[in-house]
Amino acid sequence: MTNILRVEASIKGENSVSRKLTDRLIARLLDTHADASLVSRDVSTGINTVDANWIGAIFTPADARTPAQKEIVAYADVLLNEVRAADIIVIGLPVYNFGVPSQLKSWIDQLARKGETFQYTEKGPEGLLKGKKAIIAMASDGTKRGSAIDFASGYVKHMMNFFGITDVEIVAADAIAYAPETTVPAALQEVDALAL
Repeated sequence: MTNILRVEASIKGENSVSRKLTDRLIARLLDTHADASLVSRDVSTGINTVDANWIGAIFTPADARTPAQKEIVAYADVLLNEVRAADIIVIGLPVYNFGVPSQLKSWIDQLARKGETFQYTEKGPEGLLKGKKAIIAMASDGTKRGSAIDFASGYVKHMMNFFGITDVEIVAADAIAYAPETTVPAALQEVDALAL
């Protein structure tokens, strides 16, 4: 069975272009993998941020945690276990102010746990979530994918790689404001061309 995790970050609801792309990706994946299971995580409505209490909870041994720390770790573990269980992770990436939405950044921060998603070795950092595929569906009004002002897609791809997920595809409806009538259809065709 193929386990798919869908992560949405757009605050635009039905008007979201990144959600249009992830809708198409999920439809294709479910069509391609008839036995697939799907878990959806919409971070657009908010996600706990990493703070001093989070650091204290994560680095306190399990048997020494306070009830409040146990609650913090339980929340982080739910997010981590969704990623661990997934074979394919589909991430909707709207670009806000040239970067990643704060909610999506908070989701990534929740996952960045030494000894769980990465470790440091003599050769440098090593990701621990190997054998997974990530597909990033980027949408932006004015930012071109891979341009000097794109601080979003490279960051998300880097973090997936850092966690050990090195099979990463990016599809993009980018710089929509400059060619709205052609950009989204072209991005949907890009989705259709992916080998899934």
